[in-house]
Amino acid sequence: MVERSEIFNYIVGKYQIKPDYPWKKYENFAVCRHKSNNKWFVLIMDVSSEKIGLSTDKIIDVLNIKVEPAFIGSLRQKKGIYKAYHMDKSNWVSVNLSEIDTLDDIKDWIDDSFDLTF
Repeated sequence: MVERSEIFNYIVGKYQIKPDYPWKKYENFAVCRHKSNNKWFVLIMDVSSEKIGLSTDKIIDVLNIKVEPAFIGSLRQKKGIYKAYHMDKSNWVSVNLSEIDTLDDIKDWIDDSFDLTF
């Protein structure tokens, strides 16, 4: 299981970008955005697992990242990857962090999302 703190530490270390929390109503929803254009490349939310299509209502941490549209289909075949919740499903996916073993499994996806939103 990957913790959101691991993701934030990776992003701060590589990009010198800290998460911000833009919604008072959703105080645990965090966004990482480019300094130059303010575009999001990561959104982390705690949501009910049914929001991504699971059959429980357990609260889970979900990482939304932008991906190349050509890779979305194959990426969704991987464990822990779902259609994007709250984002454009043709360009974004949701990653259930409780199903991902290590941060190494998602570093490249975060980097790709950073590049795609630059």
